[in-house]
Amino acid sequence: MTTDRLQQMMDMSGRVALITGGAGHVGRAAAAALAELGADVALADLADARPAAEAVADEFGVRACALDVDLADDTAARDLPARTVDELGRLDVVVAAAAFVGTSALEGWAVPFEEQDPWSWRAALDVNLTSVFLTIQAAAPLLKDSGNGSIVMVSSIYGMVGPDLRLYDGTNMGSPAAYAAGKGGLIQFTRWLATVLAPDVRVNAVSPGGLLRDQPPEFVHRYVDRVPLGRMGAEDDIKGAIAFLASDLSAYVTGHNLVVDGGWTAW
Repeated sequence: MTTDRLQQMMDMSGRVALITGGAGHVGRAAAAALAELGADVALADLADARPAAEAVADEFGVRACALDVDLADDTAARDLPARTVDELGRLDVVVAAAAFVGTSALEGWAVPFEEQDPWSWRAALDVNLTSVFLTIQAAAPLLKDSGNGSIVMVSSIYGMVGPDLRLYDGTNMGSPAAYAAGKGGLIQFTRWLATVLAPDVRVNAVSPGGLLRDQPPEFVHRYVDRVPLGRMGAEDDIKGAIAFLASDLSAYVTGHNLVVDGGWTAW
């Protein structure tokens, strides 16, 4: 019996990946990971993703494009798959990495629960959850036709467990309810899609723990004290998980949530 070698299973040459939030930290890491495996990439973001796309193309010799998009606009979110095909010819992978996060500058967002604003709740769910629904709904026929269809949702450990608010004492950071609700929704949406789109498209999630990004020292110290591996995460820690779930390395994996948190949720 012949079997594919690992190098063959991870080879994504000729495939195209759409990455929402492509100008962000995780989005850029996802683009680099898939480009290193040979995939062409479309980076979609409200911010200018052109520098990130150009850097990926230069480093890995793949095609890369930037797609300006406001994911709070339903039509714009729905149009992303077709725009990707227009630019790069096909669509095989969607990585949903766009999100309002705990440090986003939304009024009534990273504040105590009783002060959290319903406008910020709706705005966050529109981007973090509804836009994913709309983009994937439009992408599903293309992913089915590709023969290698894979969807990777970027969730969070805060979509799985409640926050430890003691971590935030004395800082301007917070843990918005809408962030947790949206990320938890992505995990369940992953399970739902995995059975609905099977066997043609695989759907999985990756749930990172806290990533080190110039947080206040007191927060970092408290956070690290809770992590069995003794440090906060980095974008490079997410790259392997996304590469695994997007490529044929995970050809028999669907409906799974891959937790990348240094052991935070293992306590």
